[in-house]
Amino acid sequence: MRQGTRGEASVEIQATPEEVYDTVSDITRVPEWSPECVGGRWLGGATGPEVGARFEGRNRRGPARWRTRPKVVAADRPREFAFVMGLPGYGAMTRWTYEVEPGEGEGTARLTESFEILRDLPRPIVMFERYVLRVPDRQRDLQENLETSVARIREVVEADSARTG
Repeated sequence: MRQGTRGEASVEIQATPEEVYDTVSDITRVPEWSPECVGGRWLGGATGPEVGARFEGRNRRGPARWRTRPKVVAADRPREFAFVMGLPGYGAMTRWTYEVEPGEGEGTARLTESFEILRDLPRPIVMFERYVLRVPDRQRDLQENLETSVARIREVVEADSARTG
C-alpha cells in the first residue's frame, strides 16, 4: 500500500466514552474483537496506555503467524488512543487510531477506528501480505477488518456495561 492510504469504520455504542476508551486502550483485550490479533502484552514495564509505551501484538491469519511491537502515540482518555507500527531501521509505517466522542443519544459514545499508511510499504511486506497471507487487496481486507472490529467492540463494551451497570 502507498503512503496516505486510509480506512475507517464507526459505530454507536450504548456506553460512556470512558468505558469505550478503557476497553479499546486495553491491548490485552484486542483478541476479543480483532480478526487477526490473538494476543497482546505491554513491554518494558508499561502497564497501560501512555504515550511512548510499547506493546507486543501476536497475530495470526491462516497458517501465518507474526508479532508486532507498536508504540503508543496518543493516549488521551476518553478521546483518542493511537499507536504506530513499523520495522526497525524503516520507521513507522502504519498508524492505528481509536477516536471516541459522545454519541447521539444519552449514555452513548461514537467510536471510529482507522488506519493510515504513513509511508509506502516495503516490497517484502507487500509480498508477505499477498503470498503468505493470501490477501490480493490488503486495503479492502483492512477495511473489512475495521468494520468487523467496531461491531465486535460494540458487543464487548455493551456486554461489559450491562454486567457492571
